[in-house]
Amino acid sequence: MNNGSSQNSKDKTTINRARANRRREVARTVTDARERLGTVEGVRPSFEADLILMFVKNRLSVAYAMPMIAIVAATISSVWLPVEVAGGWLAAMLIAHSLILLSTKRMEKSLAQEGDLRSIRRELFAGDMLYGIVWAIFFIGNLQFNTDYGFGVFQFATMLIVIAMATMLSSPLPGALLAATAPITGALIFSFWQYDSMPHYAMGMMAIGAQLFFYILSKQLHNSALTLLEYRAEKDHLISEMEQVNAISQEARRRAEEANLAKTRFLATMSHELRTPLNAILGFSEVMKDEVLGQMHNKTYLDYSKDINQSGEHLLNLINEILDLSRIEAGRYELQEEPICLRDVAAACKHMMHLRAAAKNIEIHEVYEKGLSKVWADEKALRQMVLNLLTNAVKFTPPEGEISIHVGIDGAGGQYISVSDTGAGIPEEEIPVVLQAFGQGTQAIQDAEQGTGLGLSIVQALAHMHEGEFKLASKLREGTQATISLPAKRVLSHIDPIPTPDPSTRKDREPLLRAG
Repeated sequence: MNNGSSQNSKDKTTINRARANRRREVARTVTDARERLGTVEGVRPSFEADLILMFVKNRLSVAYAMPMIAIVAATISSVWLPVEVAGGWLAAMLIAHSLILLSTKRMEKSLAQEGDLRSIRRELFAGDMLYGIVWAIFFIGNLQFNTDYGFGVFQFATMLIVIAMATMLSSPLPGALLAATAPITGALIFSFWQYDSMPHYAMGMMAIGAQLFFYILSKQLHNSALTLLEYRAEKDHLISEMEQVNAISQEARRRAEEANLAKTRFLATMSHELRTPLNAILGFSEVMKDEVLGQMHNKTYLDYSKDINQSGEHLLNLINEILDLSRIEAGRYELQEEPICLRDVAAACKHMMHLRAAAKNIEIHEVYEKGLSKVWADEKALRQMVLNLLTNAVKFTPPEGEISIHVGIDGAGGQYISVSDTGAGIPEEEIPVVLQAFGQGTQAIQDAEQGTGLGLSIVQALAHMHEGEFKLASKLREGTQATISLPAKRVLSHIDPIPTPDPSTRKDREPLLRAG
């Protein structure tokens, strides 16, 4: 039954997980379809603002690089061009750069306020077009002057530098690259065409090839930027789901804690309400079965009184076990620790179970190692653990069987109590079941033994409270061995006795205060 319920629980968990995955996929599909309907130039609307912001950041990051290139180009070109021409072009470039820089800063603020993306995009393209026109003037401004082949090579190198920089800056918006570089490439080709020489034709063809190459490179960089944005969006989506799941789990945990607290309060109240009439039932049934007030002539009534007394004791044990487990789970079970000897605890528990074992002709053997020191533990809790193990051993050991109690020192320096029997044993796959609260193995179900399945779970919990561990080993049709281990730090290696004053060394002292 327990295996079936655990299998059903696993099936439900798998089904719920599959449903959650399907809901997540449906939500993602709907979102993707909605975004594809609003796609602009193949870019999701959710990414549009991010790409524009990246472009704006790129342009502002090179606010001083572009004027420096313009100054270097104007200074070197003054070797072939008049100084006033180079200076005039430089002044025009600086003015255009200042206007574009101010416009870009304004657009950055507009993006922060969720402005119109289409108008911002158009304004950005217009700024790049202005850059391209000013640079185009630089490349065709030499036509009215008699310049040599060296100036053409210089123009070609300048063109490559400017386009390379524009490619890196405009990767978020590849369209801006064409707006900035198409005028430059066109002006350079037109200028080289006027020379009517093969080297200039070759450089013109190279300019066209460079334009195509850098445009393809810009598209690749754009795709990389989109991939990064998609990864970031997926990460944000996963973080959002994790936060949602965490909030749900926190709420579930809060409700579980409230339910556990309510359960503890309910059990505490019911224990008091149940024990009061139960004590009366036990008392009166014991008086009747022992015939304290006189002989009971009806034997059937006498048997009934014995059954009532046994049932009452079973119910009382059940209430005590449930309350003990509830206190342990609620963290309200406090250990009253003191130096105790495990050998004495085992011997006392064996004495308490002697009559019960003798009723089934079961022999209990004791093996105690020598040199056992005392341990720091709760004697009541240890007695309860050992009694639970002995009770299970007597219950599941057939008549004429044997039970062994072994107290010794383990390899780590700690001490242990081991209870082994020659009973039917527990299948290996059922050991985790019997260690759970209210868990019972098939042997207990088949034999219809009275019990709640709380004994071993209480032993395990109390062992953990002592910073120890509880191990259960069993082989079918060979028997079971249960071991409670306490760590070495709880073993009191030696306790110095309290020194007793030597009478021969005492000196009579006068009282500090005298009468009168």
